[in-house]
Amino acid sequence: MPTHRHHPLGDTEVVTLIQLANGNALAQQREAEREARLAPAVSMLHSIPPTAATPLSGMKILMMSDVYFPRVNGVSTSIASFRGALERQGHSVTLICPDYPVGQVDEPGVLRIRSRQVPGDPEDRIMRYRDLLALAPHLAAQNFDLIHVHTPFTAHYASIALGRRLNIPVVATYHTLFEEYIHHYIRWLPRRWLRFAARRLSVRQCQQLDALVAPSRVMQQTLTRYGVTTPTTVISTGLSLESFCQPQDEGNFRSQYHLPQEARLLLYVGRAAFEKNIDFLIDMLPKVLAEHPTTRLIITGEGPAHDALIRRAQEIGVAKSVLFLGYLDRHGPLQAAYRAADVFVFASRTETQGLVLLEAMALGTPVVSTAMMGTLDVLKEGEGCLIAEENHSRFANKVNQLLSDESLRQQLAERGQSYSASWHEDAKSEELVRLYRKISVKCFE
Repeated sequence: MPTHRHHPLGDTEVVTLIQLANGNALAQQREAEREARLAPAVSMLHSIPPTAATPLSGMKILMMSDVYFPRVNGVSTSIASFRGALERQGHSVTLICPDYPVGQVDEPGVLRIRSRQVPGDPEDRIMRYRDLLALAPHLAAQNFDLIHVHTPFTAHYASIALGRRLNIPVVATYHTLFEEYIHHYIRWLPRRWLRFAARRLSVRQCQQLDALVAPSRVMQQTLTRYGVTTPTTVISTGLSLESFCQPQDEGNFRSQYHLPQEARLLLYVGRAAFEKNIDFLIDMLPKVLAEHPTTRLIITGEGPAHDALIRRAQEIGVAKSVLFLGYLDRHGPLQAAYRAADVFVFASRTETQGLVLLEAMALGTPVVSTAMMGTLDVLKEGEGCLIAEENHSRFANKVNQLLSDESLRQQLAERGQSYSASWHEDAKSEELVRLYRKISVKCFE
């Protein structure tokens, strides 16, 4: 019989085999590391009873988002509001969101996924897609009724993939009108190109969903104008009046920041972002100072426009009258700021709702604001607010009118508190559950 002789391996072949072996070992090591990272999330999932909901029982909801606290913005606030209200009503809500390097607080029902920083945006994180999908087998065992996604990045694509794999409907809230602010962050491309791309991407993503939630009628109309045909329901984020409206001493706020009692305080709350139009508030301030020279404009929040806003205040000579405080804890210092303010001022062009307007009213602070996009649904003239045009003189006139008329301020404060009570989060969550049940039944008919 012929003998088969094995030729010795050449140097190149040996190197290749070593690389393959190392690659396999590295892959196994990475998989082991991934399993170790996901172990707490898997353990938490296994602690949830894997029982399916009946039409009359509480629902099992999986929420996914590329942003959540400690990142402070309207999306985080909306998620927390609906989660709390839904759970009080007997539903089970599991949230998947990024981990953060600092400020993160562990919460029951919140699964943190390893993330990386977004280039050029130190505040935001992107979840690692593979880590997210590695949870799929464990998520399948929970018999979730549906997935509710809140952001159009990693969370969106993972939600679509998981929804198909688990054979459950996927609904999304369209929180952000990207066409109105993407040009602030990608400045090297023409604005019309960016608007076109943002619209096309939004349509493509929305068409992948079983249902959409729009925080305002204007946002719903915008999506229809884009060409989105996915059924869209308007459901605004509600207010957590009991947990938010706690007694605070406004005198302590003034003393903490060395603000004299006679100073008139204008307050802005929100991200220090270009699309928030905070530079408009700074530019109109000289017209307020002309009549009320002790006025201070207080800007809370952080963001990419922070340094530019400081420079703008310096350029027009009002730097000493503008106070940048960064983020304030909403369960203490932020409420004190609302209560200490004489007028809440707002001029954002891109709000999908404008929840901070309702927060100000709930705490008895009268509002002067432009009415654009989502704030059109929130603001009603005389119901806690004066609506102003985006014109420096006319906006400042409204502010001066309030600062000069204590009885008008008191009247608006009282009406605003009554008006904001109609936006309670429990009522809004009931609207959301009706949508959940509707799409769940439709998908399984």
